[in-house]
Amino acid sequence: MQKHKIVIIGAGFAGICIAIKLKTQGIDDFVIFEKADRLGGTWRDNTYPGAECDIPSALYSFSFEHNADWEYKWSGQEQILKYQQDVASKHQLQQFIQYQTEVCAAQYDQAENAWRLTMRNGDQCWAQHLVTAVGQLHYPSTPKIAGADNYQGALFHSAQWDHQVELQDKRVAVIGNAASAVQLIPEIAKKAQHLSIFQRSANWMIPKVDRPYTRFEQWLSKKFPPIAKIYRFGIWMSGEYGVLPAIRGKRFSRWLLRGWSRRHLHRQIKDSLLLEKLTPDYPIGAKRILFSDNYYPTLNRDNVTLVTDNIESFSNLGLVLANGDSKEFDVIIYATGFKTNPFLSSIKITGTDEQLLSDAWRDGAHAYLGIATHGFPNLHMMYGPNTNLGHSSIIIMLEAQANYIVQSIAELDRQSHQSIEVNEATEQQYNKELQLRLQKMAFNEIAESWYKDGGKITNNWAGSTLEYMRRTKNVDWAAYTLT
Repeated sequence: MQKHKIVIIGAGFAGICIAIKLKTQGIDDFVIFEKADRLGGTWRDNTYPGAECDIPSALYSFSFEHNADWEYKWSGQEQILKYQQDVASKHQLQQFIQYQTEVCAAQYDQAENAWRLTMRNGDQCWAQHLVTAVGQLHYPSTPKIAGADNYQGALFHSAQWDHQVELQDKRVAVIGNAASAVQLIPEIAKKAQHLSIFQRSANWMIPKVDRPYTRFEQWLSKKFPPIAKIYRFGIWMSGEYGVLPAIRGKRFSRWLLRGWSRRHLHRQIKDSLLLEKLTPDYPIGAKRILFSDNYYPTLNRDNVTLVTDNIESFSNLGLVLANGDSKEFDVIIYATGFKTNPFLSSIKITGTDEQLLSDAWRDGAHAYLGIATHGFPNLHMMYGPNTNLGHSSIIIMLEAQANYIVQSIAELDRQSHQSIEVNEATEQQYNKELQLRLQKMAFNEIAESWYKDGGKITNNWAGSTLEYMRRTKNVDWAAYTLT
């Protein structure tokens, strides 16, 4: 049976980040278990046409691994995946990754002060520390619509794109109109005979103003990294001091951001009925703000229709709407996002006193700094509860979490302790404070979103990235019990 000091689950941005930080501290007794046959996480899995990040590449990259070769201001899936592969190769991480190894259960052994992991194939492994770096955006959310099994055309989710299905001159339906949808819809519209977009609610959208980098800009970025850092800093500032205040309910910031979004909409769409359908009826920032230059122009095409009627069921040949209309389609694509709650639901995690993590989180996930939760010693989470952002790059949060976790592990070794567990009172106080702050933000101004689990906001951080970096810079040892 394998034994390791540290097991990391997942070889996406989070797993790559903490592996590099461990190596930097001279800790090399670790392994990364990856369920797929390649690294990359969401950027390996999402290969739909037009897939790209909704954060500019200069900020959606590691601060310690500058890339002067970005082709666009907002890079596509292939180049982001290549960046991950290049970084992993540079830091010689491949030797630490075990592919096609899916962890399905983890149980903490109090006598051994260690985790016993069970793989999907039945293999087991021991680890003193368990780091979950599985992300949030990898299990597709597919709505349950009656009659789906009877549909005779091609049917798939955008995160499981079927590249064998030909879209040229086909009648295509896309169910959903959020982050993934606004990227793939303009690409499908170029090929389809007709494209129908089924919209549940309108989204606030801001133009990307995307363009390729010139060769001179790439050369300048490579030869003078401080200039690239200034550029990165400017992008970060726009989120921290432009978007975040609007999410916090600051009237002037909301007015500016709302005005920018409406101006973008009205410049692109002239049809009054279409304008009405595309105008959001909720506060800006309550759901993720979308970025696109070409979504609205696509809706002006003769072969594109926006449908706001609810879907009642599938038929053999297409969809039946709540108003009684039937529409036939050759291909139907779910662009309905991901299952983000409950957190870590794919792994059965058992802590002290045989407590299941799913039971501890039955009222919604919670964790101290999004990293540690009481009753589960030596369990360290990356991209854990309440660490998602609506205004900036998650990479910033991942770097802060990786530094914090590595600092915890290194200090534990220095003091010759075996385990670290956050105090229950500390975690409760932290999450009480966090939820009170979140109740005053835009996230709480709508009843349902992927940010929520029931009425509780479990996904998002309440503050700035600067605040989070400050709070995770040094471990507060009074918050923990060391064994």
